[in-house]
Amino acid sequence: MESKLRINAHSHLLPYPDEIPQYMKDKEIFWVDDARKYMLQRNWKRPVTDSSFFLKEKLEWMERFKIDHAVVLNLSQLYGNGLRLEEMKQALRFQNDFNARVQQQHPSKFTCGFVVHPGFIRGAQWEIERCVEQLGMRLLCLPTHFMDTIGSWRSIFDEENEPIFEMANNYNLAVELHPYDGEKFILLENSAWRFHLIWMLAQCADAYHFYTLKGYQEKFPGMRVCFAHGAQLAQINLGRRIQGFDGRPDLFEGMKHPRAAVGHPNIFFDTLVHDTGSLKLLVDNQGAAQVVLGLDDPYPLGEMESEPQSSYPGKILDLAIERDIIDQAEYDAMWSDNTVRWLCGDDAAAQQAFVQRIRGDEHVAAT
Repeated sequence: MESKLRINAHSHLLPYPDEIPQYMKDKEIFWVDDARKYMLQRNWKRPVTDSSFFLKEKLEWMERFKIDHAVVLNLSQLYGNGLRLEEMKQALRFQNDFNARVQQQHPSKFTCGFVVHPGFIRGAQWEIERCVEQLGMRLLCLPTHFMDTIGSWRSIFDEENEPIFEMANNYNLAVELHPYDGEKFILLENSAWRFHLIWMLAQCADAYHFYTLKGYQEKFPGMRVCFAHGAQLAQINLGRRIQGFDGRPDLFEGMKHPRAAVGHPNIFFDTLVHDTGSLKLLVDNQGAAQVVLGLDDPYPLGEMESEPQSSYPGKILDLAIERDIIDQAEYDAMWSDNTVRWLCGDDAAAQQAFVQRIRGDEHVAAT
């Protein structure tokens, strides 16, 4: 009998410093210092807190924690918001080509996402076609919010972005929704890590609010969306949204009831909610089948090996099974089968090929 797979559905990877083109540093778009101590942008830097930010060390980390496969999202710093058009195109293409190369060179270990900028629909469509048709990528990474061409911030699930969702639907893509850049449009002082600890979760809840009100889970049935960080605030906010919809129907003309999306098979959430109480609410609301294991490694808010945080990769699911929040079958499915369904949909042949890719020869080209 084959062993159970352990798939991490939410991971990140930094290029080594010499892999980042010089123009990225010259224009202060994004770079990593030669000592690999910091990732940097104009007027911003963040410490590299674990060696597994980088490929060789990531593979060693995965081996140590018996993680068979990781879904690598784009770097949030490379959504392209606020960049000039040509700079944005260069930055996103670098990110997508880097992720494609990682997937092509290590198909059994990584499935990598690609990113587009919704402010430029035609360019986004061309990049989706290139990434799918030429690079063999099947995971579209989108921000919860983006800056449009006149400098206004908007929800990703704006009706003007429907051409992007139509392409994702037609290509049968998985889509990851991830928050970032909150400090650029939420007018509060950036202190005590508030934008990561509070407002990123609010951004996810806001994106989920509009995705479900517009019924996109039904309108685009081939597009399966996963919300990062369990869309944690969206879970506890569900009752308020329902009461608001029922109490003020005049504000929701032509929109879908929030209940219609609860537990929908096209909507997934990762487990990165940090406590079993929140995980229980997520499972109770959406059903265990819609939850995927997400570690958000190697960031310190991810499930990393940490004595001060009393943490290790997969801890929340181990605690959940100990506390009878989930059973063994649900535990195993969150580690593997649910992610396979998110990435492949109900296509049995695609699911089988994906699993074979993980179990197969490391040097076989990715399908």
